Amino acid sequence: MDGKTGKTRYFAYSDYLKQKYGERVYKLPVNLPITCPNRDGECGKDGCIFCGDVGAAFENLPSSLSVKEQIRRNAEYIGKKYKAKKFIAYFQNFTNTYMPIEDFKRVISEAAKENIVEIAVSTRPDCISDEYLEVLNDIKNEYNVEISVEIGLQTVNYKTLEKINRGHTLAEFTDAVLRVKKYGFDTCAHLILNLPWDDKTDVIENAKMLSALGVKQVKLHCLYIVKNTKMAKMYQNAEFEMGSYFDYVDKVITFLEYLSPEIVIQRLIGRAKEEHTLFANYSTSWWKIKDSIDAQMEYLDTYQGRKCDYLNGKCVRKFLT
Repeated sequence: MDGKTGKTRYFAYSDYLKQKYGERVYKLPVNLPITCPNRDGECGKDGCIFCGDVGAAFENLPSSLSVKEQIRRNAEYIGKKYKAKKFIAYFQNFTNTYMPIEDFKRVISEAAKENIVEIAVSTRPDCISDEYLEVLNDIKNEYNVEISVEIGLQTVNYKTLEKINRGHTLAEFTDAVLRVKKYGFDTCAHLILNLPWDDKTDVIENAKMLSALGVKQVKLHCLYIVKNTKMAKMYQNAEFEMGSYFDYVDKVITFLEYLSPEIVIQRLIGRAKEEHTLFANYSTSWWKIKDSIDAQMEYLDTYQGRKCDYLNGKCVRKFLT
């Protein structure tokens, strides 16, 4: 990365997909009727304090539809809108490995259809095991489809993980990434960069940990406060502050500077429907915040990986030159 143009300041997901598949590829969300071990009592009952009843599926089709029907409808709509021919089936909502293994094999296999070049499975660090990865590997080989696994981490700060009631620590995330990598699948980590209990040191450590583990992709989230959640009550009681729009822009840029330039940036900021939230993206369009990040990186003449100099024995390099 030479830091000269906006397009080269970070490794964009769209560029990665074009390199990998030779053309633009679009994700098709799949919504399963499942839950999470942090909700049903396996490791917790109330879920993460920021998670609402619909999870992340604000814009998904209903889970009552079959996997094949959801893919058909979404492919038809997105194919016409963007003239797309290749797609990624994205099992997005809640914990998509948290089910009996035979059910898992059945629903994932349903997604292996014509024009599906990749199946992406979103899950928790404590819901990844070799047995489920073997199922994914078998599907990859049988249907000649790529596999990626998206893992919710949110932060490397173990005290914040406890505060937001994640039900796991950094150890489980590390274990999950290492297991997924053994199969050659892409790994994508999800992070919330503006959690109220994290500071810039945590932002930097997020980047350093993902780089050290060799995670392939990262998806960044700006925390939104979903109505009728524990975090919503805390927000209404003024138990924390969300900082400013500019704080988020600064945190994203800092994160990117410390992140390995080899890691793909799936997203810099997400979005949520206004009617579901008390706070979302500082009451600003997600694309305006993205544009601000791009513009500020241009102004600072900075880029992804500019400060990624800490791996492979930094202190002994002087003896090797």
